[in-house]
Amino acid sequence: MSGFRKFKSIILGQSPDTDANRPAFDAANIPLATADCRSCADPCDKGACLLVLRHDEYPKRFDVDRESQMLGSVKPFRRQIVISTGKTDWEREVTDAEGTLAAYVYHVKESSPSAKRRKAGGTNIPGVYDVSEGSNVLVLNGSHKTVSDDENLETVLILPDYKVATDIPRSLGGAKALWKAALDPSVGRAGAPLTQGKTWILPYNCVILLCSHKRRDNRCAISAPKLEHTFTQALEREGWEAHTQLEDPSLGGPPLDDLQGSEEEKEAQIVQRLKELGDAHTKRALILKNSHIGGHKFAGNCIIYTPQGSSVWYGRVTPHEVDSIVKNTIIGGQILLPLLRGGLNLARPGRHSLNDW
Repeated sequence: MSGFRKFKSIILGQSPDTDANRPAFDAANIPLATADCRSCADPCDKGACLLVLRHDEYPKRFDVDRESQMLGSVKPFRRQIVISTGKTDWEREVTDAEGTLAAYVYHVKESSPSAKRRKAGGTNIPGVYDVSEGSNVLVLNGSHKTVSDDENLETVLILPDYKVATDIPRSLGGAKALWKAALDPSVGRAGAPLTQGKTWILPYNCVILLCSHKRRDNRCAISAPKLEHTFTQALEREGWEAHTQLEDPSLGGPPLDDLQGSEEEKEAQIVQRLKELGDAHTKRALILKNSHIGGHKFAGNCIIYTPQGSSVWYGRVTPHEVDSIVKNTIIGGQILLPLLRGGLNLARPGRHSLNDW
């Protein structure tokens, strides 16, 4: 099978030689790392300092497509939401599960004209888009628990807006109100006040999503916990805090529903709060497991969101690459091209990092 995939890639001109893509990324002002994706020894038996570190290994029969071109395996989207469930595995199609917020939001999306409109433009790099190109809203379930005292009220991450909505009713009415105030592609990041619930800035310096959806593909269920453990260790070695549950969202400041002024003035206030996250002495990352995002043949799948609005989609990630991802992408703001499936808002004209404003 692997030989067939390689032959098919050659016939279709989908060369996995990522170095050939570098000129296009340079022309698009997308910051690329020159470091290796793997920063540990091979075999992986030595670490920094005097400690002997060994990364977790995937099973020997962890069959991943390593021949096909990953770049271009992400489709354009306007927003991606992650709904609190407290679980790490879900029904095969989370939007088909009756009585869930995922199903209600999907129903509202399917009846919304603005969610079906496509726009032109972009970088001409497969899988890499500007937020203005997409109109789709991707609905995911996540491993975080609701921050509400009422278990019937959900907590929803809204990305790349870098917001979280709290106290959202698990009902069709709750989905309609959330869509109208914060999810509709025609709505800006500031949005509108919710009829029930509040929206807040996500109080983290990055959000890491790891696909763990076993009922879609067992490879994701195997890779996600190992990656979560390794990301936690790697971040803590760099002096970061690593959280696997959303803390009090008020740590990011007052609710966005209280913002005053024009849309431009509200946007400026949001940007200022996001910049202040970077000024904090201690950096904090939120690591969540999520439902199927596509491309499970490229497990482990990892998405990194930044306060600046970038979304970096990596595939074929093993614990061996995590140290390099933390140092080069999360801290350094540069992309490891051999791991890249695609992304959103990656262009940084006049800047050298995804973390620059």
